[in-house]
Amino acid sequence: MTRIYAIIISFFLAVQAHAQNLPDFTQIVEKEGPAVVNISTTHVVHDSGGFPNMPGLSPDDPFYQFFRHFGPPQAPRDYETRSLGSGFIISADGYILTNAHVVDSADEVMVKLNDRRQFKAKVIGEDKRSDVALLKIKAGKLPVVTIGEPSRLKVGQWVVAIGSPFGFDNTVTAGIVSAKGRALPQENYVPFIQTDVAINPGNSGGPLFNMDGQVVGINSQIYSRTGGFMGLSFSIPIDVAMNVVEQLKSTGHVTRGRMGVVIQGVSRELADSFGLSEPKGALISKVEKGGPAEQAGLQPSDIILKFDGKAIGESRDLPKIVAATKPGKRVEVEIWRKGKLVEVPLVVGELPADKVAMTESAEQKKSDRLGLYLSELTSDQKKQVQSDHGLVVTGLDDGPAAQAGVARGDVILALNNQDIASVDQFEKILAKFPKGKAIALLIWRGGNSIFVTMKVG
Repeated sequence: MTRIYAIIISFFLAVQAHAQNLPDFTQIVEKEGPAVVNISTTHVVHDSGGFPNMPGLSPDDPFYQFFRHFGPPQAPRDYETRSLGSGFIISADGYILTNAHVVDSADEVMVKLNDRRQFKAKVIGEDKRSDVALLKIKAGKLPVVTIGEPSRLKVGQWVVAIGSPFGFDNTVTAGIVSAKGRALPQENYVPFIQTDVAINPGNSGGPLFNMDGQVVGINSQIYSRTGGFMGLSFSIPIDVAMNVVEQLKSTGHVTRGRMGVVIQGVSRELADSFGLSEPKGALISKVEKGGPAEQAGLQPSDIILKFDGKAIGESRDLPKIVAATKPGKRVEVEIWRKGKLVEVPLVVGELPADKVAMTESAEQKKSDRLGLYLSELTSDQKKQVQSDHGLVVTGLDDGPAAQAGVARGDVILALNNQDIASVDQFEKILAKFPKGKAIALLIWRGGNSIFVTMKVG
């Protein structure tokens, strides 16, 4: 019996010791919580009336056509849509940071402080590429957060999020840093911080704190197959966001550099074939005609190893570094060409608008297997994309394409290396693949071409 008691006592002592080693977040919450705000937006939608669209039915359903032709007409009306998000105060005179998608298309933005005061906010500017928006309220002597340095974060460290998931104000969740510099399919310019902190709808735009109570990120999105939290959360590094803030304050918009190249990663096999000692850098597969790279003399098969003195370890590093460079700046690009190191001077261009212009008159067709609505390019869009072929993504269902990160306004140039010129051709090629087969779409987005992989539904 004595032995049993000794084991039980040892167990409880071990549990107590473990509990004492767990982090305590109370000081962070008490000190920084007052600077976290709740954001609610209102968007007025004008319904021109006519016959209802039966959103619950597919246009291919015979009942859809029946109700469309014989259902009672609706009178024109305006109605409001509302959404919730989070944000945090970065200056005592009322500047607030949040996500661009929280305030996108909003007709009115309201900010509720921790002390329950409410203010109507002005959107100073928003940058959809980084998903950062800057707001301003007319108030003074406000509590502010302390800005930290994401570069000092280490994988495995504890972090804390405060926000309003599902409208529950001042909700605190915690976890660890899962990865740094994470690239997502739909985002080329943000090196995301990945965590396992519980983030849900309404948390968007809220702060991510380190254990010193400093903001290191803005909670932006999650990876989920259900719409709810599944342990994969992504935050925008605060240094990236603050760079956007400075530009929004001074000009109201954000400019980014561009080279005008299509790149891919360098595998071990590619490195060996090019005579490179290790797999690193960004391999140029295409050079845009008349772009900064062509003017500098860069060629397909060049491997970019350094840009403006910054090493390119992986191909995904290059877009972020180039985008952060001021347009018009003259830089040195170190490349590997035909077994030799070569330095090439290049004048950085400016990245154009992030999506191709939508046209209301374009006829769209649906691709059920990927959950896509597609239209063929108009002549103006072909000029913008600089391609004589491609399909514009005009809408998405909750299907394989949306889950892979394809977005409205993307242009599909190729499917598994086959150029796409029409929706019918796209469907015929897609029909050859069995369900569950992995495919790769070459997508034009914001002046760059990227490959997005998904499984056929």
